[in-house]
Amino acid sequence: MTGRHAASLLSLLCALAPPAAAAPPTESLRDGWHLRSSAEVTAGGAEISRPGYPASGWTAANVPTTVFAALVASGEYRDPYHGRNLEKIPAEQFAVPWWYRREVVVERPTASSRLVFHGINYSAEVWLNGERIAGRDQLTGAFRRFELDVTGRLRAGANALAVLVHPPQPGDLTLGFVDWNPEPPDRSMGIWREVELRRTGAASLEDVFVRSDFDVQNPATADLTIEARLVNHSDTPFPAQIEGELDEGVRFSYEVDLAPGEQRTLRLTPAEVPALRLRAPRLWWPNNLGEPHLYRLELALHGRGGEPADHRTVDFGIRKVADSVDEHGYRGYTINGKPVLIRGGGWVDDLMLADDDRRLEDQIRYARHLNLNTIRLEGFWGSTERLFELADRHGIMVWVGWSCQWEWQDYLRAPVDETYGGVDTPAEMDLVAASLRDQVLRLRNHASVVVWNLASDMLPRPELERRYRAMLAEIDPTRPPLAACSVRTSEVSGPTGVKMNGPYEWVPPHYWYVDRERGGAFGFNTETGPGAQPPVVESLRRMLPREHRWPIDDMWAYHSGRHEFSNLDRYRKALDARYGPSGSLEEFARKAQLANYEAMRPMFEAFSLRRPLAKGVVQWMLNSAWPDLFWQLYDWYLVPTGAYYAARNANRPINIAYDYGERKVVAVNDTAAPLLATAVVRVLDTGSRVVRQESRQIELPAGERRDVAVLGALPAGSPVHFVDARLEGAGGALLAQNLYWLPAEPDVLDWEKSQWFYTPASRFADLTAVTRLPPAPLAVSHRFRPGPDGHEVEVTLHNPGPTLAFFVELAVVRATSGELAVPIRWDDNYISLLPGERRTVRAIIPAHALGGEEPVLRWQGINVPAGP
Repeated sequence: MTGRHAASLLSLLCALAPPAAAAPPTESLRDGWHLRSSAEVTAGGAEISRPGYPASGWTAANVPTTVFAALVASGEYRDPYHGRNLEKIPAEQFAVPWWYRREVVVERPTASSRLVFHGINYSAEVWLNGERIAGRDQLTGAFRRFELDVTGRLRAGANALAVLVHPPQPGDLTLGFVDWNPEPPDRSMGIWREVELRRTGAASLEDVFVRSDFDVQNPATADLTIEARLVNHSDTPFPAQIEGELDEGVRFSYEVDLAPGEQRTLRLTPAEVPALRLRAPRLWWPNNLGEPHLYRLELALHGRGGEPADHRTVDFGIRKVADSVDEHGYRGYTINGKPVLIRGGGWVDDLMLADDDRRLEDQIRYARHLNLNTIRLEGFWGSTERLFELADRHGIMVWVGWSCQWEWQDYLRAPVDETYGGVDTPAEMDLVAASLRDQVLRLRNHASVVVWNLASDMLPRPELERRYRAMLAEIDPTRPPLAACSVRTSEVSGPTGVKMNGPYEWVPPHYWYVDRERGGAFGFNTETGPGAQPPVVESLRRMLPREHRWPIDDMWAYHSGRHEFSNLDRYRKALDARYGPSGSLEEFARKAQLANYEAMRPMFEAFSLRRPLAKGVVQWMLNSAWPDLFWQLYDWYLVPTGAYYAARNANRPINIAYDYGERKVVAVNDTAAPLLATAVVRVLDTGSRVVRQESRQIELPAGERRDVAVLGALPAGSPVHFVDARLEGAGGALLAQNLYWLPAEPDVLDWEKSQWFYTPASRFADLTAVTRLPPAPLAVSHRFRPGPDGHEVEVTLHNPGPTLAFFVELAVVRATSGELAVPIRWDDNYISLLPGERRTVRAIIPAHALGGEEPVLRWQGINVPAGP
C-alpha cells in the first residue's frame, strides 16, 4: 500500500503524530560472563552476586554457552572433536551445578526492568546484588522462557548477577542428540540461549504477533492482524497511544486506556485500522517457488502525553500454510494454495551448541544452494533465533518440534510408554505444554516456520495433545500442527498421514522406486536416507589421528552414529562389493564420494518423479553435530560431499532423471512457466562408445513430468553402461544434465529380512568396471575474480580424448596452508564429460573461506589425473 492510500485511510482515524522516541532498548547480556564449578567455590550466591566479587580463577565466556563449550573456547580443552579426545574429558566435573556470573552497568533505572532467560538447561537459581530472586521451583525446563521482574532491584551503576545452573538428571526432559553422535560430557548444561535485560517505561508491548489472511485464488489484498499483550506495570492509569509503521510507508495510530496493573490482549484488524488491509501484497514463498518477501513492522507504545514506553520491531511474511490428506491417506502441504513437494534435510545444532551467526548463514545458504526448501529441527528448536531469521530470508521452510529424546528409555534414562513416550505425569505435561507455548510465542512471526511437530516417533498423550491444540488455536492458528512424524493414529486427530519407516542405512538406487511398504517414494517420509556419507579425504585426515586413518578401525566407529549405526560395516560391505575393496585412505574416499552420489540422487529424484503420490522427503540428515561419517550432505567442516551435489542436481526445478524402477528417462519442470526444450539421451558402454541415442523436442507445462525415453533392458556386452541425459534450450544451452552408471545385473534386495532401519541386499551389483576406465586427461583453464562476497571462480573443462572423463571433483584450496576453501558453492561438481565435450562451471567462495590466502584450483577424477 502506498503512503498516499494509507494517509487517506488514516484520516478516518486520527491525526497522525510522528512515531514516539524509542524506549530504552532491550539489552543483550552477551559478553562479560565468568563460569566456575560450584565444587570449586566456597562462597554462596549472596556473596558471589555482590558487585566487585573477584572473578580470578573463573572462565571468561560469552552467553549463550554451555559449560563445556565455554571450557573449550577458553582453551582448557583443545580440539575435542579430533580422534577420541571427547571421551577423555571427565564428565564428573559436570555432575555438579556451575556458576555463571557477570556485572551489569545501568545508567538509570526505568519504570520496568526484567531479566529474560531464553534457555537454561536444566534448572537454575538466580541472585542479584546479594539477593536470591528466583529458585529452581521457578526456573526448570530446557525449553522454558523465564522472565524475572527486577524493577527496584537494579541500581544506577554496577549490578552483579549470579546464576547457579543445575545439570539435567535421568528422566528430565532435556536436550539430546539421540543416536546421531556421542553425547557432550556436560549433557548441554548451561545458559544455552540468550539472556536479556528488558527495560521499558510504565507500560510495555509483549508477544507481538502479525498474522495475515488472503484469498489464495485471488491474492489482490491481504488482511493483517496485529496482536500483542499490553501490560501496565504501574499502579496508575496509563492512557496509551500505539503507533505503527510498515516498511511500505503504511502508518497508523490507535489509542487504548490501561487500568493500573492491567494486562490486556490487543488485537488490531482492518476493522479497527483500515491501513492493515494491504493491496497487492508481496507473498513469502519457499525456495524455487518464488521470492521469500518479508515485511517489517515498527510498533511504538507511548503515553498520550508523548512519554515513550516501549518499542518493538517485527519481521514477518505474508503466506498461508495448509495441509490435506489424499485418497491414499497421505498428508501433503500447500503454500499460498500451491502444492509443494517437501524437499528437506534434518538439521542438527553443533555438539556444543556453539554455531555462530556466520556458520549458521553458511549452512542456510547451503540448504538453498542444494535446492532444498525445508529443514526439519528435532528437539533443539535452534540454539539461536538467528537460524529462523536466515530461513525467513532465504525461503527455507522449517518443521520444528519435539525430539524422540523423550520417547525412548535409553535416551530419557527413565521408563517410557510404548505409544506415548516418557511425558506421562501431570507435572511433566504441564512443563512441556508451557514449553511449547514459550517456543511458539518466540517463533510464530517467522514465515519460515510452517509446522509444529507435537512429537517425533510416538504420540503425545491424548490429554496433552488436546492441550497443545487448544493452545495453538488460541495463540497461533496460522500453521497446521502434526501429532507425530511417524505412522501413528491419534484418538484426538486421527492418522498422521506421514511415515518414518526408514531406511537409515545404505540401500541400492532402485529401492526408492520399487518399495511400496516402507521408505519408498510415496507419501511424506519425514526422515530417511541411504545411511553413511563419509566425507572427502581432507576431512578424514582432519578428524582422524594419523595412526588411525588406514585401515579402518574403531576410531572410525567412534565417529559413526550410535547403537545400530555404530560402524560402517553395512556401508563398507556394499562399497567393497560394488566398487571393489580399497587399498588406501585416498582410494576409499574417492570411491565413497562416488557411492554417496549414486545413493543420494535417486532418493530425491524418485520423490520428484512420483508426484503427486509422493508428498515429500527429508534426508536424514542435512548436516552433522561434529566430524562424523553418517547422515550428512556436507560435513562438520562445511565441506560438501558427493551426496551434496547429487541432491542439488536431483532437486533442480528443471531436471532430467533416470527412473530406476521403470528404466526410463523423465523430464521435470517444476517452474512456474512452460518449458520448450530438446531432450537428448545417450547410452555409452565402458569403451565410451555410444550404443544408443535418442533426441526429441518436448513441451512441458509448468509443474509437469514427461517420459522422454524408455530404455528398458540395456544392450549386452558391457559390464556397466553410462546413461547421459540432457535437456537443451535455445542454441543448445544446457538446462539440465545427469550421468548414470548402471550395472549389467542390478542389486537384489532381500525384502524378507527388512528391519526398521534398512532392507539388506542379497546380491550386490558389480560396478568395478567404472574404476578401471582408461585415463582421460583434461584440458583445464580457469580464472578467479573478485565477487560481491569474496571470490568467484570460472573453470572450463575440456575432454579432448576418446574416453569418458568420469566423476571429476573440483576443489579450491588456500595457497599457503593447502586447506580446502569452504564454504564453497559450485554450479556443479563431480562432473563427467563425454569425449570431446567442453563444460564451464562456476563457484562462489565467501571471503572468510580463504582466510586471507590466495585461492588455488585443484581437480581429480576416477580416471582423470589430479591437477595441476
